Amino acid sequence: MIEKVVKSDSEWNALLTPDEYRLLRKKGTEPAFENAFFDNKRKGIYTCAGCELELFSSDAKFDSGTGWPSFWQPIAEDLVENHVDRSYGMTRAEVACARCGGHLGHVFEDGPPPTGMRYCMNSGAMHFQEKK
Repeated sequence: MIEKVVKSDSEWNALLTPDEYRLLRKKGTEPAFENAFFDNKRKGIYTCAGCELELFSSDAKFDSGTGWPSFWQPIAEDLVENHVDRSYGMTRAEVACARCGGHLGHVFEDGPPPTGMRYCMNSGAMHFQEKK
């Protein structure tokens, strides 16, 4: 079981950059093709920008052509939570960090094998730790 990180809105606002706060706490979206990791080819681990929980490995990253970093699975299923998102007149599966509840992006069922899933994440909601 993952121990939860709980902070007030003002604590998150003080801790995060304005962009991280908008994405993680206000469920924002960054522009396609104008973000840090959509074309990152380095090996490493993507962590939550809010609590540094390890979420995705570069080994599961693929080029989805969408302009956002995409992964076919998280490092472990219990690291992320899916929630129904009915914003913008559509129904999607929102992906949130299991530790701090930060909004990471959305997951779709049009990814590659072996899972068929596409975790379409916001770069600004994550940090990258390169493997040495």
